[in-house]
Amino acid sequence: MSVQAATAATVALSVALGGTAIADTGARAASTPVVTRAALAPSLVAGRGADVDFAEQEAENVRTNGTIIGPDRTAYTLPAEASGRRAVKLTPGEHVEFTLPSAANAITVRYSIPDAPGGGGITAPLDVTVNGENRTTMTLTSQYAWLYNQYPFTNDPDADLLHPDWWITECSCVPNATTPAPTIAKPFRPNHFYDEQRLLLGRKYRAGDKVRLTVPAGSNAAWTVIDLLDSQLVGAPRIRLVAANVLAFGADPLGRRDSADAFDKAIAFAKREHLKVYIPPGRYQVNRHIIVDNVTIEGAGSWYTIIKGREVALNPPAPDGSVHTGVGFYGKDASAGGSRNVHLSGFAIEGDVRERIDTDQVNGVGGAMSDSTIDGLYIRHTKVGMWFDGPMTNLRITNNVIVDQIADGLNFHTGVTNSVVSNNFIRNSGDDGLAMWSEKTANARNTFDHNTVQTPVLANGIAIYGGLDNTVSGNLIADPIREGSAIQVGSRFGAEAFTGHLWIKDNTTVRAGTYELNWNIGLGAIWIYALEKNIDADIQVVGDHFLDNTYNAIMLVSEWSVKDLYSITNVHFKDIRVDGTGTSVVSARVAGSASFQNVDARNVGAVGVNNCGSFHFTPAGSEFSLTDLGGNDGGGTTGPWLAPWELPNTITCDDRPPVVVPPAPSPW
Repeated sequence: MSVQAATAATVALSVALGGTAIADTGARAASTPVVTRAALAPSLVAGRGADVDFAEQEAENVRTNGTIIGPDRTAYTLPAEASGRRAVKLTPGEHVEFTLPSAANAITVRYSIPDAPGGGGITAPLDVTVNGENRTTMTLTSQYAWLYNQYPFTNDPDADLLHPDWWITECSCVPNATTPAPTIAKPFRPNHFYDEQRLLLGRKYRAGDKVRLTVPAGSNAAWTVIDLLDSQLVGAPRIRLVAANVLAFGADPLGRRDSADAFDKAIAFAKREHLKVYIPPGRYQVNRHIIVDNVTIEGAGSWYTIIKGREVALNPPAPDGSVHTGVGFYGKDASAGGSRNVHLSGFAIEGDVRERIDTDQVNGVGGAMSDSTIDGLYIRHTKVGMWFDGPMTNLRITNNVIVDQIADGLNFHTGVTNSVVSNNFIRNSGDDGLAMWSEKTANARNTFDHNTVQTPVLANGIAIYGGLDNTVSGNLIADPIREGSAIQVGSRFGAEAFTGHLWIKDNTTVRAGTYELNWNIGLGAIWIYALEKNIDADIQVVGDHFLDNTYNAIMLVSEWSVKDLYSITNVHFKDIRVDGTGTSVVSARVAGSASFQNVDARNVGAVGVNNCGSFHFTPAGSEFSLTDLGGNDGGGTTGPWLAPWELPNTITCDDRPPVVVPPAPSPW
């Protein structure tokens, strides 16, 4: 399912990256497990990203009689949203077979199946066997996938343009201001194709055992795409004997009735008696927010304690503009003083969010929480996994898995300070994977450290919008799809200015530097964007690795309408590795300057520096200057990436050079 490419550049990129499908010739002999991280050899990303307790195996690396799709990085295609930009497409009767790399009793399958013809999704079976025995049938669903059209999207594949007064790439026009009116194919811009599902296998299996996923004959899904399988050994449920057990207050572990009131009673009792709240194994129905303050809530582990809710319409809407509510654990609103001393751990939150309504508070965790911790949660099918509205301080978020969100994975919004997000795994967010958004009040002294962010469908892996003395370190970011980068530093969305320092250090990005559909140009794996203010804080980009960049590795840019208003200065790149660019190492489309020291590059597809400045092309050169502090080595097809003739501000402006697909990343 894809939309016809809108421009020659998009078509050329699709062809250059291998089209959309490669037929498999039959079952292949790859019986030795190929374990990857973000579809790369683990050695290439050692020390970066989250340390997780599961092993990732890409479907394209295992035995199958299906069809490999990809590689392809063109938005709105199934392979583009797959991890590593490839997957395996099965028709009824076909299979993929994974060899366990280590002992496991649980798997997670990332997949896609078709939407219903009129939208809303379908369900379809997938048989799971181990060593040809113990068949279990998973029920896959596309009810939480398949969005269409322009932001904020729709579930209706037959909908007309949501914003016919917006310029769109598909016709290079504003549709309702164009005569004759353009014909826009439907469905328009299908996206968010994938979902994932977990399965306990019922017993422990050994390394070398074979897990086969088969689409049974007669499946109502015309095709099933398998992207990857994560396997792991899940420990026994955690038992807490001395605690306020929610069962004692009427909670239903079978999920037949709503347990929200029972949770409230357990929390109130625990606070009076200075106890923790314990949620034993079970599937609990909760259809509204659970307000938490000065309380510890523990589950038996996220595979065992599952808190699942349905989305509930509000009539009238809530004072905050929400038209729905749903399952979520919320601190008190910051205007009411927020919550403190909240500790959540060891359970899953599964929502029922199928459409994006930005006013809705239907997030897994929300509100304001100071002096608090969130650890070991699994959050799926909410709007945003965790969204915090400050002011608030001293929150530690660790070891969580956030997947299949309609919007962000996690967002520090407004006045969040002295907080840490570390060792979390985020996959398939519908907007930024991790974000700090300093709207109205600056975020300060926060750290995003050693997290993994994969396949954000829209926007960025990690985004920092304004703020003071924040740090992005040790993260692994892979496969942003469209209208974003692996890392964005942005003066936009009404954010307060960047002040003090911003440290972006020791991160690895892979298959980033996407095609920006609105501008019709390629971005960078790191994208520094001055849209609403100057960016002149001390920005230190140190020790980062930018691998297999679709277009550029580094981009500094302002929007055309404000190109003479705002600049980017005081940015410093040091000890950087760039392994593969479709186009340039640095693309500058703004006034300002940056320094470069020990930036080593190889497999560079175009001129090393694409310097357009502010597009005035004066005899004095570009309005953007590069300072060479030494040690900037390597290059590609056009010679050294930072050649003396390019310095300090030679105009080398070519926004759309031919894409030269680099070889796969390899040890440096």
